Amino acid sequence: MTYLWLKAGHVIFVIFWMAGLFMLPRYFVYHQEAPAGSPERAVWIDRERKLLRIILWPSLIITWLLGLALAMQIGAFQQGWFHVKLAFVLALTAYHLLLASYAAALARGEERLTGKRLRLLNEVPGIAAAFIVVMVIVKPF
Repeated sequence: MTYLWLKAGHVIFVIFWMAGLFMLPRYFVYHQEAPAGSPERAVWIDRERKLLRIILWPSLIITWLLGLALAMQIGAFQQGWFHVKLAFVLALTAYHLLLASYAAALARGEERLTGKRLRLLNEVPGIAAAFIVVMVIVKPF
């Protein structure tokens, strides 16, 4: 029974985390399209901070804690599919850190990425999620 509760919690917080990872780059596009120094830019900075603070950071932490607990329960550390899944989760975590860093840069007025690049970056979580789901459901090795 504990396993099922851990699994349910893990899936719920993965959904929250993924939703935030899809939203934040989109916010960046709108932020950068707003006129420099406008009140609209200040609103986007506030939205980005709230999304990170209220949804993304807690979801990341809880996803990791529940995921590690699940892995320990089923002995996943000795299974090949889990190593691939873990690599993709580590990549998503690095992506999360990149987005958080970019939010801080935008708040300082630094625009390092174009709208096109941000739109392309927005595909990263979907691709990673597809590989993760295949590893967890199919367990190809």
